[in-house]
Amino acid sequence: MLLYNTLGRELREFMPIEAGRVGFYGCGPTVYNYAHIGNLRAYVTHDILARTLRARGFDVKHVMNITDVGHLTGDNDEGDDKMLKSAEERGRDVLEIADFYTKAFFADTDRLNIVRPTIVCKATEHIDDMIALIRRIEANGYTYSAGGNLYFDITKFSNYGKMAMFRLDEQTSETRVDADGNKRNPRDFVLWFTKSKYENQALVWDSPWGRGYPGWHIECSAMSMKYLGEQFDIHAGGIDHIAIHHTNEIAQSEAATGKTPCVKNWVHNEFLVLDRGKMSKSTGGFLTLQTLVDRGYDPLDYRYFLLGAHYRSQLQFSFEALDGAKNARRSLCDRVRALWNKERKGEMDGAAPYLEKFNAAMDSDLSTPRALAELFGLLKDAEKDEIAPSAALTAISQMDEILGLNIKLSAESEETAGASDSASMAEIRSIEERIAERATAKRAKDFVKADSIRAELKEKGIVVEDGPNGTIWRKLI
Repeated sequence: MLLYNTLGRELREFMPIEAGRVGFYGCGPTVYNYAHIGNLRAYVTHDILARTLRARGFDVKHVMNITDVGHLTGDNDEGDDKMLKSAEERGRDVLEIADFYTKAFFADTDRLNIVRPTIVCKATEHIDDMIALIRRIEANGYTYSAGGNLYFDITKFSNYGKMAMFRLDEQTSETRVDADGNKRNPRDFVLWFTKSKYENQALVWDSPWGRGYPGWHIECSAMSMKYLGEQFDIHAGGIDHIAIHHTNEIAQSEAATGKTPCVKNWVHNEFLVLDRGKMSKSTGGFLTLQTLVDRGYDPLDYRYFLLGAHYRSQLQFSFEALDGAKNARRSLCDRVRALWNKERKGEMDGAAPYLEKFNAAMDSDLSTPRALAELFGLLKDAEKDEIAPSAALTAISQMDEILGLNIKLSAESEETAGASDSASMAEIRSIEERIAERATAKRAKDFVKADSIRAELKEKGIVVEDGPNGTIWRKLI
């Protein structure tokens, strides 16, 4: 199995540190708002990777963090705390905001058929681990205090920049007047903030450096090492993490332990882009999964759309392209359903070559476009009776263990429902009308009626959730 390792920019044969076991850490969300569909590309990538490894017989320990403190709007220790800013804008408690958006995030990943990580760890529940790790870094001589904060001195770490492939003597673009004047080098980063950064910070803890809170980068190092050890196999995230976040993770982890590399394989997915550029919450107007559902798409249509491109290729989003993915997925389900309706006779192994080529595609740095091509090639030959339905369906089932498209289940449900686009849209309009009626009842303080509408929708498999950004609904799958 070949994986592209960002550290070194090369395809390498994947060999775990411990035979048969894989330690895998994927950067999770900062839960201050809904995940947009660009964010969700990363988690589909992580899911495909974990599924592929498990299909190869590995025991995968997949760890994902939930950042609920310490992530500033600028990755380089600048701007406002994202959690605090969101709480202030909505007039809610920080942990209440974190809980709401954590639940919303997992509701989205469930709808995308993403397997939950083995361990999900919240930053606020691992402050002691972060403090302990910072003390190790400090004891090894890599820190300095200034303005009340504790900084990592990158000049003390000789290989700083090896991930992002820059030299310490290169100039940075950081010339803004609001740059942190306490830093000896613009690329130095904060390990621990005190009240000198924000006097009214909502979440603070006692520490050897004063009452305050951790820098964002230390969170991932502390939690990954706690659950996977000081050296582990795979760390994944978006390409936007390469230059700062993951570069700093490497520096602080290896400075603490003296062990290199702290991670054997770094896997980064490319951006999902709109016509106006990379999707970003800070610029507003981002698309959520619920936006797609409201427009009549199944969440698995979006998953299929993502699988149509290699994870390391920038992917242009448009509703026309999503329509193509929707039609292709529906065609796939229709054709699989037709196979299920055929008489199943004989035990032909004609599907084996397609399964082998499918696995070869996935073993070649998770080449999902090639894998989908092999799936459709198998279907084509099965439809021409060159492969027995039983053999084809067995192979398709194995393929879908990795693709995660719920092909058989979707084929069966579409046959039962006979759902057309117009029927789906009519259902959505009906749900939205009832939710609007509920909102009117709530404004009139007719809570009995509002609760009855919510209960009625729940009986139909529609979950209604009220949150800081308004009311959202989702259909149980």
